[in-house]
Amino acid sequence: MATPKEAYDIAVIGGGNAALCAAMTAAESGARVLILETAPKPYRGGNSRHTRNFRCMHKSPLGPLIEEYGEDEYLSDLLKVTGGKTDEYLARLAIRTSEECLPWMEERGVRFQPSLSGTLSLARTNAFFMGGGKSLVNAYYRTAAGLGADVLYEAAVTHLELNGDRIDWVDYTYEGQSHRIRPKAVIVASGGFQADTDWLTRAWGEPAKNFLIRGTPYNRGVVLADLLGQGVDSVGDPTQCHAVAIDGRAPKYDGGIVTRLDCVPFSIVVNKDAQRFYDEGEDVWPKRYAIWGRLVAAQPDQVGYVIIDAKSLNLFMPSVFPPLKADTLEELAGLMDLPANKLKATISEFNAACGDTSGFHPTELDGVATSGLTPPKTNWARPITEPPFYGYSLRTGVTFTYLGLKVDAQAQCSTQNGKIKNLWAAGETMAGSILGQGYLAGFGMTIGTVFGRIAGREAAAYAN
Repeated sequence: MATPKEAYDIAVIGGGNAALCAAMTAAESGARVLILETAPKPYRGGNSRHTRNFRCMHKSPLGPLIEEYGEDEYLSDLLKVTGGKTDEYLARLAIRTSEECLPWMEERGVRFQPSLSGTLSLARTNAFFMGGGKSLVNAYYRTAAGLGADVLYEAAVTHLELNGDRIDWVDYTYEGQSHRIRPKAVIVASGGFQADTDWLTRAWGEPAKNFLIRGTPYNRGVVLADLLGQGVDSVGDPTQCHAVAIDGRAPKYDGGIVTRLDCVPFSIVVNKDAQRFYDEGEDVWPKRYAIWGRLVAAQPDQVGYVIIDAKSLNLFMPSVFPPLKADTLEELAGLMDLPANKLKATISEFNAACGDTSGFHPTELDGVATSGLTPPKTNWARPITEPPFYGYSLRTGVTFTYLGLKVDAQAQCSTQNGKIKNLWAAGETMAGSILGQGYLAGFGMTIGTVFGRIAGREAAAYAN
């Protein structure tokens, strides 16, 4: 455990990817850095320890990435999932800078897997970490320590004193006592408020009580609320978040990425009344998976049910919990507490709407669609006829919220009176500056890496 020095140039609040990128960059510039991480050491890293990949622009093959993935295509993918609700200038900054980040990450200990093939469809766009996010986090902590950065675990920041256009001090609790430090500069990288279910309920209403929190239980928005309460400029809608449909059997907190289900494109999804409510085959899963959390949240009891048959079972990544299995649809309906007659009718209607399936291709848009069905299924539409039948329950799993601190291209925060001279933000706590809604696989790590490095650079320049 680190012993705080008398004085620090920079306090970094948070302990995940964005915080570590900021801390390493600042330390490399000669700044004395203290990282204040709320979580205990075994749980350090925030949501970053649950991640597995980084979405990266590249003009030619780069590291594990094949072919090319240009700025305009990347932006087009982002605009599609956000419905255009993004700051295009900041989005292009993140996208363009991502190309130089991958070798930067490797130089600081991150190792990548060989390119992936199969249903993820990401070999060209996303670089996967060897050992996952936990390995990345551990590599960065080792590098930060080697650069002289200090870390305090279970150090909960309670207040930043904003005085005019600067932060005067930082209050935190550590080992049962209150502490105050006066760094020259502060970087906030402490995530959203999603683990505070009361705040979620105030934003969403009663349905939020049924949400599961995929990530760390330590992202409760304490610093965010403190700064917003002092008039620091905000961005984003409190009801917008990275919310995906996850296995309904996942724990309330910290289930992580393994609770995600990738079976939706090859299924039909129904609500508790056994009615379909959206096009399961709208696009390849990495581009559309993040809309399903909100779709499920809008259903009765905030729950959905996936139904597949035997021929689709091996088309997606295996689930951490095995699916329910039955030889008949009636038996499966009983296991899932669904009305059997309604489920059979829904599936019969779906099967009748399926046409020629000879063009079925599980890893790309195949145009194998239903006809005359509302809602349609526009790709991968095959009749559900081959026993045994399988089912999963789906619930809304919130990864991080988009209400956050508004930043500029230098990652600097401001109030209505202008810039705060010594306050920067990075990662999920400012991601709403770019993500107005929706999500693109691996883009959170892009935002955290790019803006963490910017914040570290700018804070160090100010402190020096």
